[in-house]
Amino acid sequence: MFSECSGGVTAPQGFQASGIHCGVKRMKKDLALLYSSASSSVAAVFTTSKVQAAPVIVNKLQLKSSSRCRAIVINSGNANACTGERGLNDAWSMVKCVAQTLNIPEREVLVSSTGVIGQYLPMEKIQAAIVEAASMLGVEGNRAAAEAIMTTDTFPKEIAVRVNLSGIDVTIGGMAKGSGMIAPNMATMLAFVTTDANIAVPLLRQSWKRAVDRSFNRISVDGDTSTNDMAVILANGMAGNDELKNAFDSAYQQFYEALEYVLVKLSKMIVQDGEGATKFIEICVQGAVSEKSAFQAAKAISNSNLVKTAIHGEDANWGRILAAIGYSGIDFNPGDVEIFFGAVPILRRNYQIDFSEGEAKKVLVQNEITITVDLHQGNASATFWTCDLSEDYVAINANYRT
Repeated sequence: MFSECSGGVTAPQGFQASGIHCGVKRMKKDLALLYSSASSSVAAVFTTSKVQAAPVIVNKLQLKSSSRCRAIVINSGNANACTGERGLNDAWSMVKCVAQTLNIPEREVLVSSTGVIGQYLPMEKIQAAIVEAASMLGVEGNRAAAEAIMTTDTFPKEIAVRVNLSGIDVTIGGMAKGSGMIAPNMATMLAFVTTDANIAVPLLRQSWKRAVDRSFNRISVDGDTSTNDMAVILANGMAGNDELKNAFDSAYQQFYEALEYVLVKLSKMIVQDGEGATKFIEICVQGAVSEKSAFQAAKAISNSNLVKTAIHGEDANWGRILAAIGYSGIDFNPGDVEIFFGAVPILRRNYQIDFSEGEAKKVLVQNEITITVDLHQGNASATFWTCDLSEDYVAINANYRT
């Protein structure tokens, strides 16, 4: 068992953070620094987009040469994407500045950026801010760091949990940012997770990929994947537990359960903060022949703008849901499908439609809605989280650069 605790990314032993305003954005915090007093094992996943921001390229090179990390610097307001050789040089300069300031190896520094694409970073401001942020590092800096990585987010997203492994308390903390450009295709936002667990690198990487697939890869706000998406975990081993190295060990399974919980909680926060969103929607597809089929169907429903606008308008338009499953690419019999809004049956097998618009409306007026689809093919299932699509989403993104 595990329980939530305070502290976010600095809840695990040995981690410190800070967040400050450096001038990329006009008024708000826009630079965060995350640091471990001990060298940490690292696992990461990145955007699958062919257009990759300079920090993504730099981090991939860093992780090719080292499986260790001690610090991550993150700026918001500017993505440092589509900035060519200058952008790459700027990302490397951020790495070098952090390494020199903290007196750690350059190979143990990662860099991340988020914001407007196609603009150069104000490097003089950023380098000065890195030095300032380093001087402000502390265990109380988790909230400031979570605020500094935000763009159109309306609230900081952080969580921490503590789990006892054979008498040793192990802590996992995390922070994320994301509100728009969210679609299930790797990580689809920025996320940074820390843990003081002692875990073998191969198992950490295996765990991270699995947990990301079952959390960040199951959310959608608008169907867009960013150029800067990344999710990173650092494990410094300072809890002192026996090394986790066997996926079948009960202690590892407890750790993994807590890890996935952290990522799912962060994922739900991102969806709840979707740009212009008024409704949080859980899509449950069950009765599939395989989890892969359930995943594909749930993904198609979650990404459907027609479904999302219907939910925004509180319209029980089940036809849009069935249509989305139809183009999802799975093999199924449409006549076997049943659809429920909450506990209200909307569509029965053989296209039987006999529901009360009033009862459906009672579900759709809620801020949190569950849509269940039963394919009646097998025993596999998958869950996605999405939100409605409102007029405010258009307004926010029509004026993003201004």
